[in-house]
Amino acid sequence: MGTDTQPSPEQIAQHVRQSLPAGGLFAGHQWRVATQPFPLDKKTVQQLEQLGRVLLKFYQAANTIYRWSAEGRLPAWPSAWLDRGKPQSIIDLQRSKEFRAELPRVIRPDLLLTDDGPRITELDSVPGGIGLTAWLNRAYTEAGAEVLGGATGMLDGFAGIFGDAANVRLVVSDESATYRPEMEWLAGQIDPGRFSVHGQDFADFGDGDAVYRFFELFDLANVPTAEPLFAAAADKRISVTPPPKAFLEEKMLFALFHNRNLTETWRQQLGDSFQRTLEALLPQTWVIDPAPLPPHAAFPGLGLTDWQQLK
Repeated sequence: MGTDTQPSPEQIAQHVRQSLPAGGLFAGHQWRVATQPFPLDKKTVQQLEQLGRVLLKFYQAANTIYRWSAEGRLPAWPSAWLDRGKPQSIIDLQRSKEFRAELPRVIRPDLLLTDDGPRITELDSVPGGIGLTAWLNRAYTEAGAEVLGGATGMLDGFAGIFGDAANVRLVVSDESATYRPEMEWLAGQIDPGRFSVHGQDFADFGDGDAVYRFFELFDLANVPTAEPLFAAAADKRISVTPPPKAFLEEKMLFALFHNRNLTETWRQQLGDSFQRTLEALLPQTWVIDPAPLPPHAAFPGLGLTDWQQLK
């Protein structure tokens, strides 16, 4: 902020407000301005800084368990559960050899801070807020605050997921249009000659392009570019992240993680240390299946014998 004295809360708020891009960041939204970033204690900071490795390992394990279940190397029910309600076209894509090892390059956990530490309520691989967070980090750093990642950590991290691709296309659907302003700001801050933002009708992909998919897999019927985009990615003419793997966007993965029938499989894929860490991070989750239980059985941890007992 260009001052040697500690800025007042009013000065910080004014600086942050004045730093807001002219086009905004979320379409149709207004903001209240905090006079400081959300404070975190040292232990929580350490836990957050370790999350990336842990969540990548979780996605790698989930990817393997789904694939082995679909291939018959594990029981069929995990992949059958994760495929429920999905169109066959998505199932075929996520099982194809072309996307076999692909994982999202952005993993955003939704965190709930509790007295016993953070808990993850959702893992989002198509998150809004990348540009917003990058802007907040810069604005509050300029105002004299210390933020995780520093002024450019989010910008540098996002730019780094596309390798050395000459052109990076950020494809934003109409359903995700709220977030288009932040994507445009993000592209302009990183490299406007290399990064560009496109709508859901764009299909002029060139060989070697890297594409960021900012549209949901449930919305494919409304996204004309989806089919040519995934076809080009399957042919290895372009790269796309996140990959078309609906099962990695399912909260049901938390239920599968806590399912006792899969405990040993998860341990083999994760190792003891990562498994213990995830047991503390991922809340107990259940699949609500209307199929009746035997009279002597109950849902683990709930003491319920029928979901109707929740009424």
